[in-house]
Amino acid sequence: MKIFIGGAWPYANGSLHLGQIAAVLPGDILARYFRLKGADVLYVSGSDCHGTPISIRAVKENTTPKSITDRYHNEFKQCFEKLGFSYDLYYRTDHDFHKSEVQDVFLELYEKGYIYKKVIEQTFCTQCNQFLPDRYVNGICPNCGNTARGDQCDFCSSLLEPLELKDRTCGICGNTPVTKETEHLFFALSKLQGFIEDFVKSSEGWRLNAIKQSNRYLDEGLVDRSVTRDLPWGIEVPVRGFEDKKIYVWIDAILGYLTASKLHCNFKNSRWEDFWDGDVRSYYVHGKDNIPFHSIILPAILYAIGLKPPDRIISSEYLTIEGKKLSTSNNWAVWVPDVIERYNPDSLRYFLIANGPEKRDTDFSWREFVNSHNGELLGAFGNLVNRTVVFANKYFGQKVPEGEYSLQVKEDIYNLYETTGKKIENGEFKAAIEEIFSFIRGANKYYDEEKPWITLKTEPYKCQSTIYTCIQIIANLSNLLSPFIPFSCAKLRKMLNVSAAAWKSIIVSPNTELNESELLFERIDKSVVEEEMAKLGR
Repeated sequence: MKIFIGGAWPYANGSLHLGQIAAVLPGDILARYFRLKGADVLYVSGSDCHGTPISIRAVKENTTPKSITDRYHNEFKQCFEKLGFSYDLYYRTDHDFHKSEVQDVFLELYEKGYIYKKVIEQTFCTQCNQFLPDRYVNGICPNCGNTARGDQCDFCSSLLEPLELKDRTCGICGNTPVTKETEHLFFALSKLQGFIEDFVKSSEGWRLNAIKQSNRYLDEGLVDRSVTRDLPWGIEVPVRGFEDKKIYVWIDAILGYLTASKLHCNFKNSRWEDFWDGDVRSYYVHGKDNIPFHSIILPAILYAIGLKPPDRIISSEYLTIEGKKLSTSNNWAVWVPDVIERYNPDSLRYFLIANGPEKRDTDFSWREFVNSHNGELLGAFGNLVNRTVVFANKYFGQKVPEGEYSLQVKEDIYNLYETTGKKIENGEFKAAIEEIFSFIRGANKYYDEEKPWITLKTEPYKCQSTIYTCIQIIANLSNLLSPFIPFSCAKLRKMLNVSAAAWKSIIVSPNTELNESELLFERIDKSVVEEEMAKLGR
């Protein structure tokens, strides 16, 4: 079985925040899960390194766009590594290989008639003396009346053109722009309306928000979209007469999934086509604001060049912070480079899945984060592991005792692999981890009811059977929880002296030597809640 997973590409113009991690973390869970099942997995992503915001930041900091993208790309890589993301390749859109491949696709679309020339009116700022990139045209959305920028309204999710906005202003200097004629290249998206309608109608395993948004665009009718811009920083247009323009970032970035696949397979001396044709299941993992780029534009481009469109769209809703909309400009955000230095990465992963914005917006609360860590990870899972391993080490010579495996527990574990596996494959990560933790709470109850500290003296074989069964439980939890909290599960397998994780029921043999128990989680003091809250909006 072949599995392709594409994680959204963060924009290399500022540090990552938890909202972005909540949107892309499901991709890593999928990758780890399918590898445990023995599937051939290709999991890619990278940094989106082009566009005017980077150029403007470079001017403000008296440096180059490349120095800005280098800084944040390297920071992103470190953050993802510390959070346990298991990308097969994480690279960047200003890589020479990516540029060349995007230009090749662009030319193929142009030669096939999917890209054509058109003279248009475009917003031009006389104060800045430049045509304005879409996201630097501010105004009022014509559909919902809220403030929006010229590529998309964050309130109603409409895809926009700058000239559709009312009361336009320049997002750089604040002046009112004028309109000027210029020639650009357009992608004939309207030609592919029929294909996209059939594609969305036959979709399987999509989140509801992706289906609703896509159908709304289709009901309104797909419109051709400009694929070139007057930008100083980006991929050069490979069409004669347009050498002074750049390929628009939305077509540049979404082709990163394809170019990353090609580059990785070049490294491995394997066929990239195996992940883009035939018997492969693809997952695209991203936030709500990226839905139309993955459900309409990407499949249209792939169809036009003869490649397989997406199978599963795993699109998250938004993560709020302490009940308020996340705002990077107002510092109402939890920044990843900061939190990964001070908190267990598995605690962050667990919270963002157990409380993830799968079907609706969810909230990150520091109080709930601390309670989640102390109650579930430390109090339920960590407690079960610690009490079992410490008891075995103390009373059974640091070995797995001989005993009888509870048939009910054995059956429950077998079923847990089946039911949670299906949930993961269907993108139901919250339900999967809740089912596992429900089992953990049941296992703690089993330990308490069996009272091994009493039966140790009164019924020695019963005590051995209890601890033997509990060791099988925690050994299998090191498999079942590995996609979610990989660092803790690796520690647990080391304690139990068991081999690498796999998605199947395992049995630890009697007399297996155990290693010293190690606390998987430390208690977080509740005083950190006020400390962290004080940083917000500062």
